[in-house]
Amino acid sequence: MKREYHKWYSHNLEEEMELLVFGFAGEKVLFFPPRMGRFFDYENWNVIAALKEEIINGELQIFCVDSVDLESFYNSFKHPGYRIYRHIQYENYVLEEVLPLANSINSNKNVISAGCSLGAYHAVNIAMRHPHLFSRVVGMSGRYDLTKSSGYFEDLLSGFHNDFVYFNMPNQFLKNLNDPVLIQKLCNMDIILAIGKEDTFLDSNYELSNIFNEKGIPHQLFEWDGEAHKAYYWRKMVKIYLKSNY
Repeated sequence: MKREYHKWYSHNLEEEMELLVFGFAGEKVLFFPPRMGRFFDYENWNVIAALKEEIINGELQIFCVDSVDLESFYNSFKHPGYRIYRHIQYENYVLEEVLPLANSINSNKNVISAGCSLGAYHAVNIAMRHPHLFSRVVGMSGRYDLTKSSGYFEDLLSGFHNDFVYFNMPNQFLKNLNDPVLIQKLCNMDIILAIGKEDTFLDSNYELSNIFNEKGIPHQLFEWDGEAHKAYYWRKMVKIYLKSNY
C-alpha cells in the first residue's frame, strides 16, 4: 500500500503541519482525526488497514490531516473568541493548502469529507459550509453543535457566541438556511451520519437529521448498537460508508 508523508509550513496556521496520504488513485478522502487527535491515529488504530483493499485497488486515496484542536476548541487558556478564530484558520488551511495538494496529486473529481468523534464535526462542518467542494460527507460518532453540553462533554466555547460561532455549528446555521442555491448544493452531496444508540451525541445527530428533513435535504442516519464510539467500530464503519457502493 502506497504511503506518503508530507510536512510544510502553513501560512494560515503559521506553524508546520503534517499529513499522511495512503493510495495512488480513486475518490479522495479528507480524513479528520478524532478529538485532539493526530494525523497518524487512524493508521495506528488500523482504521486505514480496514480500507487496505480499496486503497490498493485504486478505489480510495486517503489524506489523513492533522488537527489543531488543542489550540482551538480545547485551548482553555485562551478566550473563546480566539478558539473559534483559530478554528477558522484551520479551515482555511484545509481549503487553501490541503485540498489543493490533494487535487494536484489526484485528479479524481470526487472528494469525501470524513471523520470520527470531533473529526466528524470537522468533516460535516466544512462540507456544509462548502458543499460545492465535496461529493460526500461521512460523520461517525459526531457532535454538530459544540456549544451544547452533552454528558461529560462540555460547551467548548464556554458560553461565548458570535457570528463566527454560529456559522461554524451545523445544527445552528443550517436550521435557518433558506438559500435555494446552497440547499440544492447540499442536496447534490451524499450525506451519511453514523452514531451509536448509546452515544452521548445521539441527540445531536437526530437534531441534524431533523434539520435535513425540514429542508428536504436527502441524507442517511445509521444507528449502531451500543455506544460505538471507538476505533473498533470506526474500522467497521469506514469499510461500509466510505465506498460509493455502500
